[in-house]
Amino acid sequence: MRLVCGPGSFELPLEEGDLRVVLYGQPRVPFEASAGEAVKTELRRKGLNPHRRAWDLLSIALSIITADFSVLRDDSADGWTREIELDVAVSDPAFWNTMADEFRQALAFLTTDRWKLRFHDGGVLPAPPKKISVLKEDCVVLLSGGLDSLVGAIDLTRSGLKPVAVSQNVRGDGLKQRDFAKEIGLTNHLQLNHVATSPTVQETSQRARSLIFLTYGVVVATSLEKYAKGNAAPLYVCENGFIAINPPLTGSRLGSLSTRTAHPVFLTRFQKILDAAGLNVKIENPYAQKTKGEMLIECRDQVLLQAEAAHSTSCGRFQRFNYRHCGRCVPCQVRRAAFVAWDAKRDTTDYVYEPLGKDDEDHASFDDVRSVAIALASAKAEGLDGWLGNTLSSPNIGDRNGIRDMLDRGLNELGKLHRLYGVK
Repeated sequence: MRLVCGPGSFELPLEEGDLRVVLYGQPRVPFEASAGEAVKTELRRKGLNPHRRAWDLLSIALSIITADFSVLRDDSADGWTREIELDVAVSDPAFWNTMADEFRQALAFLTTDRWKLRFHDGGVLPAPPKKISVLKEDCVVLLSGGLDSLVGAIDLTRSGLKPVAVSQNVRGDGLKQRDFAKEIGLTNHLQLNHVATSPTVQETSQRARSLIFLTYGVVVATSLEKYAKGNAAPLYVCENGFIAINPPLTGSRLGSLSTRTAHPVFLTRFQKILDAAGLNVKIENPYAQKTKGEMLIECRDQVLLQAEAAHSTSCGRFQRFNYRHCGRCVPCQVRRAAFVAWDAKRDTTDYVYEPLGKDDEDHASFDDVRSVAIALASAKAEGLDGWLGNTLSSPNIGDRNGIRDMLDRGLNELGKLHRLYGVK
């Protein structure tokens, strides 16, 4: 499917089946998509003046997230892998066309689709605000409302840093994001929402969601005083290493079924794009070699964490279950295992399916619970390396031994959870 993405003034000939995406505005006619108007409005309201290539990157990311929503996997030849073409209006097409292949490779890894990107003149580059707000903070942290980002923001502030918090404002998490920022002491918190709309039924897999979240962070990082003075601006993506790698648990749970939102391969490729664009923003995940349990145990403010941890969101099906944790998806199991490693009594989360060991299709026989059980059995029978297979084979993964050991510890945390609940 082809999508033509740009402001209302941007025009390219459309063919049957193409989708027009209005960036930073509203659809002009039925059967157009749109994205980005709310983001632009909020950035202008805050008086921020991001780097021009950060604006272009935002236009590209908005186009990608809209495509991710609009192109259904069920319509593809194999029921999963999509063919997506993007024509995107930017302010510097000559440069971005040199990066088209880098985007293609990064997106192929992130979403497991086949992408083709072309860039054109006519993109949005807003005039600087009359009164520019230069942010005095020394870094940016992504604050999702999840447990890992909560720990990360606590640790950064308690170590003496002063981050700007940036959130993707989604239904069910907006209030807790604000509460976390307040309790942690983050005085500058931006909640942004792409509000991507599609005239068709939306695809639910949303594999590209981390790209727009990272891009928000880049846009804000280029608005720091530190950045304006020529210094690198750190952008903290706080994710436990086990979920970041997200190893396929079983032979049938292929990489396409495991999200890669903070995978080191994707983050490395995205960093290459930033470097080539001259955007002096450095992505850091301080927990790349930590399990979720270790993040909780080692958090620098245990009192605050104990008060807030159970209010965080981890579930992959949170909205589907009316903003409750299902308790049985892989992210929920990793969360529950982390609480067991820390102190099981502190987990007051209301899980829809709490007794994991119950022998029925809703609990111990549920696919994700079985997948973890099979992974535990496989690692025991074949050894850790046999179970991992080629999971760590990419040259973009540094310190394989450190990551391997972390995955071993993460699997052990899951094993303790399953033993506690008698999962067989």
